[in-house]
Amino acid sequence: MTTRTLPQTGEKRGTRLKYLTITGLMAAMITIMTAYICHIPTGINGGYIHFGDSIIYLAAALLPTPYALAAAAIGGGLADLLTSPIWAPATIIIKMLITIPFTNKSAKIITPRNVIACIIVYFISGLSYFLAEYLLFGTWTALIASMSGSLIQSGGSAVFFIIFGLALDRIHAKSRMISAV
Repeated sequence: MTTRTLPQTGEKRGTRLKYLTITGLMAAMITIMTAYICHIPTGINGGYIHFGDSIIYLAAALLPTPYALAAAAIGGGLADLLTSPIWAPATIIIKMLITIPFTNKSAKIITPRNVIACIIVYFISGLSYFLAEYLLFGTWTALIASMSGSLIQSGGSAVFFIIFGLALDRIHAKSRMISAV
């Protein structure tokens, strides 16, 4: 009985270590894609367009929820600390919230639920950043600017996520990653 218990414990530790490693890699990619690669300032309240959210969507479709939440919070938070620190607390919470509609339960990355989740996160992100802007600056007048900026941001990230996810699904990347874990 003890010989069976020990390998299971070792397997669990190995699985956790692999998930933590992938989480760290995803957080780093989120930070880089948000802060530096395709970082396009919009001029609206210091906002910018980036593809970091698409990596958050990918993390949410690949990793168990607690790991996806961590990757999103760490990656988004670090990006804001590097570019616009005033937004970091709000970003940490919002980026965690946008992972929730996605599922990692399927063998594929692009599922009907994950496509619908791309639409849902537009509203979560747009309304949450508008609320954060209101709390920071005390103005209700920026709703249209906030929602239109979020539409461009979320829409671009959704397209990038779907294209990249379909490519990864085509090579069965998720099942390879899961079997490796």
